Amino acid sequence: MRFTSEHRLDDGVLEREFTLGEIPGILWTPASAPAPASLILLGHPSLGLRRMYPRLVARARHAAADGFAAATIELPGSGDRPRWAAAEQARAELRRVREAGRPVGDELIDALILPLVERAVPEWRAALDALLPLPEIGGPVGYSGGVISIGIRLAVVEPRIVAAGFFAGSLVPRAMFEEARQVTIPLHVLLQWDDEGNDRQAALDLFDAFGSKEKSLHANMGGHTGVPQFAGEGAAGFFARHLK
Repeated sequence: MRFTSEHRLDDGVLEREFTLGEIPGILWTPASAPAPASLILLGHPSLGLRRMYPRLVARARHAAADGFAAATIELPGSGDRPRWAAAEQARAELRRVREAGRPVGDELIDALILPLVERAVPEWRAALDALLPLPEIGGPVGYSGGVISIGIRLAVVEPRIVAAGFFAGSLVPRAMFEEARQVTIPLHVLLQWDDEGNDRQAALDLFDAFGSKEKSLHANMGGHTGVPQFAGEGAAGFFARHLK
């Protein structure tokens, strides 16, 4: 891992961009907190870090205010990273299906999500390998956000992640429901009830499938981008309970 830039935000949070091999990422650490600070991994959709930056930095600032470090990495095939043909084809087909008002079938969901999970999860784990030895970072680790299938796989295979806050706002392959039964860490799941791009019943079925003894579902009215501001307060309390 190599840091490529460093600057202080106006609230004192230290923001550092880094590369992990060819993978871009960003690390935020609080201005004043007992070192080392617990780490929250910020998941996000495949829209690219530049496009997602305003939302990511806002989430990182909230995490820092609670004494946590936060980090994210560019997903495979997003931002300035090389594209791969199969993923581009699946995304194009998804746009055609939605524009035509047709339901998104299981085969297309698998083509969109499963290769992304297979590529992204080892990269997230490599990021943890690089970040946790830093003197200002420590465990335990939390995962927050989407793509929810990436979070599910991480929760199953990565023992350093002890709690996860998921956003149930992405398509989920049927195979991930079986993996969800293997998730045992505490979960805080956010669902937008009128999410135009999400199958509400599938999201409810997925929540039911999670094997965690401690899991809570927080549903709010509104579409995909209509998450109320107070929803972040519940997630913050969840991570404060499990990461401090």
